Amino acid sequence: MNTSVETPEKKENPFISIIFNIVIPVLILSKFAKLMANYFPDQKISPVYGLLLALSFPTIYFIYDYITRHKTNFISIIGFISILLTGVIGVFEFPSEWIAYKEASVPLIIGLVILISLKTPYPLVRKLLYNKEIIDVDKVDSLLEETNSKEQFDKVLVNSTYMLALSFLVSTILNFTLAKILIHSPSGTEAFNQELAKMTALSYPVIALPSTLVMVVALWYLIHNVKKITGLTMEQMLAPQLRDKMEEVDDEKKDIENKQDKNDTLEESSQETSNE
Repeated sequence: MNTSVETPEKKENPFISIIFNIVIPVLILSKFAKLMANYFPDQKISPVYGLLLALSFPTIYFIYDYITRHKTNFISIIGFISILLTGVIGVFEFPSEWIAYKEASVPLIIGLVILISLKTPYPLVRKLLYNKEIIDVDKVDSLLEETNSKEQFDKVLVNSTYMLALSFLVSTILNFTLAKILIHSPSGTEAFNQELAKMTALSYPVIALPSTLVMVVALWYLIHNVKKITGLTMEQMLAPQLRDKMEEVDDEKKDIENKQDKNDTLEESSQETSNE
């Protein structure tokens, strides 16, 4: 008899990810020169060291995340390569305009791979949108087989793939534009580090939010059409772990409401007693 219990997959902590990939690098890139001047006023320390220190934190996070979760994916690998290329451009003092092309190439490659994967047995849209962390894939696939709706669903999946690729195209354009606007100084200089810090700090609101919005629209389109094809409700379609979390939230709300009702009843009864 097999008594082994499947352990739940460890999730990435988005707060720690933002700290290591954005906050700390931005602080180092923007403050490194001043700190070195304060602590080592008699020594001229190359800005390249600040760049390498700043880039070490996303690198450490990538390695730590892989070791702790034993999982990585194509997008995170591309992101890691992007960090290394930034370091190479800064250390070897390649033309700073290369940053714009490097920033644009990363989401462009991801978008192209997503489109190309449509022609393979393993389309990436199934990893990014139609996956077991969001949707009860087994239940949906079973209903699609029963109702002979697989072909109709495949068309929806293709359209979702185009929309997902569009989100990375938006990111490509915004990455290139932001880098072109901000990066002007020669690589390997303190000014270059300052501009890189500003670009990194602005990358989330300027690039990540619009791209995420397009991705959310793609997910909504997918879920909306799956509901229409299968007849499932939103709750029935969600992955079991998400349903459990929703139930926990509902139970907590009910507990709070019950406590509030009890408190209101006690207050009313105490007021009646005092009036008597």
